[in-house]
Amino acid sequence: MFEHILIPLDGSSLAECVLPHGLAMAGALGARATILQVVEQPKAAGRTRAIDPLEWHYSEAQAGAYLQEVGERLRQAGLPTAQALLQGDAAERVIDHAQAEGADLILLSSHGRSGLSGWNVSSVVQKILARAYISILLIPAYHPSTTAISTLRYERILVPLDGSQRAECVLPVAGALAARHDSQVILTHVVRRPELPRRAPPSRDDQELAHALTERNRIEATRYLEEVRARLSLPAEARLSAEVRPPTEVRLLVEDHVAAALQQVALDVKADLVVLSAHGYSGETRWPYGSLATSFILYGNTPLLIVQDLPRQAIEPTAAELAAREFGHH
Repeated sequence: MFEHILIPLDGSSLAECVLPHGLAMAGALGARATILQVVEQPKAAGRTRAIDPLEWHYSEAQAGAYLQEVGERLRQAGLPTAQALLQGDAAERVIDHAQAEGADLILLSSHGRSGLSGWNVSSVVQKILARAYISILLIPAYHPSTTAISTLRYERILVPLDGSQRAECVLPVAGALAARHDSQVILTHVVRRPELPRRAPPSRDDQELAHALTERNRIEATRYLEEVRARLSLPAEARLSAEVRPPTEVRLLVEDHVAAALQQVALDVKADLVVLSAHGYSGETRWPYGSLATSFILYGNTPLLIVQDLPRQAIEPTAAELAAREFGHH
C-alpha cells in the first residue's frame, strides 16, 4: 500500500480541503506525510517579470511560516509531518519532489489559490495528474467537507470493478480504509450492453444474441462480485467495531455507458470516496490513466483515489514530453 503521502499546498483555504483526507489516509495506512509549498516567480500579463529580491524573500518567509502553522495543526491532530519549501514551477517541483523522495501517493485539491473555475481541475493539478505517474487522491475543492482536520470519516466507499486483476489492485487499500473508518464498501460492476452498429434497425436474431450475451455477462459478474465480497470480508479483530460496521454491498448494473453509470451510482449512494484503479482490463497502458479514470477526473465530483497499477517506466512519454526533452526543457 502507501508509505509516503505528499500533500502540496499553496496557502489557500481551497487547497487545504485535502488536510482531513491526509489525516484519514495516513492513519488508516500507517503512512508518513510531507506537506509542501512551492514559491513561484511572480508573473504579470502572462509574462514572468523581474524578481524583486525583497518581495521574493518575503514570499519565502511567508510560505515557511504557513507550512509551520499547518504542520503544527496536523501534529496536534495526530499526524507529524515533514515540510518542504521549494522554488520554481509548482507542477514541476511537486512532481520532482515526489519522485526524489519516493512519495507513492499525492493528495491534490482540484483548485487552489487561483480560485474555482468551470474546469473540473485547475491547470496545475492537470499537469501533476498527467506527469506524476503515481497514485493520486483528488479532492473537489467545491465538495462540502468538514472544517475540523481530525473528524473526517469515510462512511461509504465505492469500488468499481471490471473483473480484471488490474482493477483489483485497489482492494487492499479499500479494505484498510474500511477497517479504520467502519466504512460500507460498495462493490460495483456495470455490464455494458453490446453495441449493434448498423444502419438498419437490428433484427430479432441480433437482439436475441445481444440479450443472451448480456445475460451471460450479468451472471458471471454476479458470481465474481460475490467472490470478491467474500475475499474483502475482514476478520473481526481487524475491525474497529465489527458489530456496527455495515456489510459490504454489491451493485450490478446493466447500462450502455459504463462511466456515466458509475458516476451516477457514486451520487446515488452518497459515496464519500471512490477508489479506482488507473487502468482496467481494456485500459491503454501506454498512458497514465484508462478511459474510466479519465472520466472521473474530468467530470466526477466525489473524492477520488486513483491507484496507479503501472510502474513509472511502463508509461510512455508523450510526443510533447519527448520534444521538450530534446530541446532541453523540463
